[in-house]
Amino acid sequence: MGTKEFGSNACLYSFPSLPQTIFLLYLSPSGGGNQTKNLSFSPFSLANPYTRNPIFKPRTTSLTLSRRRRIANLISGPLSWKMDRLDGPARLMIVSDLDHTMVDHHDPENTSLLRFNALWESLYRHDSLLVFSTGRSPTLYKQLRSEKPMLTPDITITSVGTEITYGDSMVPDEGWVNVLNQKWDRNVVLEETAKLPQLKFQSETEQRPHKVSFYVEKGHAQDVISSLSDRFEKRGLDVKIIYSGGIDLDILPQGAGKGQALAYLLKKFKEGGKPPINTLVCGDSGNDAELFSIPDVYGVMVSNAQEELLQWHAEHAKENTKIIHASNRCAAGIIEAIGHFGLGPNTSPRDSSDILVSKLDNFNPSHEVVKFYITYERWRRAEAEKSDLLIQSLKHICHPTGIAVHPSGVEHSLHECIDTFGPHYGDKQGKQFRVWLDRVFTSQIGSTSWLVKFDKWELTDDGRHCSLTTILLNSEPGNPGAFSLLHVHQTWLEGFAARCQNDWIF
Repeated sequence: MGTKEFGSNACLYSFPSLPQTIFLLYLSPSGGGNQTKNLSFSPFSLANPYTRNPIFKPRTTSLTLSRRRRIANLISGPLSWKMDRLDGPARLMIVSDLDHTMVDHHDPENTSLLRFNALWESLYRHDSLLVFSTGRSPTLYKQLRSEKPMLTPDITITSVGTEITYGDSMVPDEGWVNVLNQKWDRNVVLEETAKLPQLKFQSETEQRPHKVSFYVEKGHAQDVISSLSDRFEKRGLDVKIIYSGGIDLDILPQGAGKGQALAYLLKKFKEGGKPPINTLVCGDSGNDAELFSIPDVYGVMVSNAQEELLQWHAEHAKENTKIIHASNRCAAGIIEAIGHFGLGPNTSPRDSSDILVSKLDNFNPSHEVVKFYITYERWRRAEAEKSDLLIQSLKHICHPTGIAVHPSGVEHSLHECIDTFGPHYGDKQGKQFRVWLDRVFTSQIGSTSWLVKFDKWELTDDGRHCSLTTILLNSEPGNPGAFSLLHVHQTWLEGFAARCQNDWIF
């Protein structure tokens, strides 16, 4: 028996006695609480991938907690991010601040963020790295992720560069912790800052092992920083004081900061023999300045960058042609920089008005799946033309015998799903409704057969909902962009099931 892991809840099986058949195994939550999960097998014929093997029927069985754990370990192994996720060096590593850089708080529709999401998941996720570098603590970072349609980064740098974690589980980098412990005494910082009444503590969530954070009015900032520098020098403490946003003052170990955290990661990748081919750093405020100081990186200050960052650039990096001040805000400025520096394609699938017509030179399963769900969103928001032609186009890419398994476990033919989808035209017009894909990973399982696994999110007036989705599709040799959907399998992400499950079509 051969196996191929495909994420944390799916596995591909093959048996020597059945050389033309593959089996997809899904481990998914059942409706009966957290003590059991469903184990589902779906067979497919490789000899004729358009037809489900008639000998077998998908089977579901409930598992005890202990057996579920054993099977989960067999399927996915340790649920931790690995530095060797990519086979080789990252084609592009984007290191971006969040507030007012990746995330535009003045854009309630999240237009530029969704454009970036579609670009990244369709064309970059498979061979590049996404790093979020934020001044937020892990608590406030998670809060932002619950509010905005953000992607899951490969690496997260939080608390102004004092914490580095990996993957969705945010596994900490203990090596970085050891670096920061050198020449750091938090108690001395607290003793000296207590003597300055102009300093007001930020919330408890923002006080971290290697970061002490305050609010200080802009008019007092320079005097406070000067006084603190003198006090710490007399106490023999070598620290870094960062003032940003006209209000936030952070005190960190001298070896900490967004720039040092990035330098540490780049060194780690280099020592592993996989330094990124290109790195693009993105920011808008004073605590991002260090990112632009790292040698050999490209940099973009988004158009809405604050004066403190622009002033730093004018004084320290004006002649550096690898740093630009974008003409677009936030994530749109990041997309602009990708194109400006020639780091790769920068046309998002969301930039096309006729999305089903737009095609790449070579077949890209991620790109096709992202386009499919953008079409789904636009149809329901009445942003696509209401036409039978579009419905027929969607049916054309769904094989007549293709099957979709709804997160509830109900099974329909793909053509039935398209027929159900048609009357929903404009049912979300004027309402909150956005769709985006996260963690899109592809695996070629045959000469023309592909598995695509991703988290499919919907943001509605009822909240955020997510299904773990796996799609089996076939490309058509000699016909770039042509493909057929064969099977769609979805399970609810725990805690994110839709209230009205009939409203979840794909």
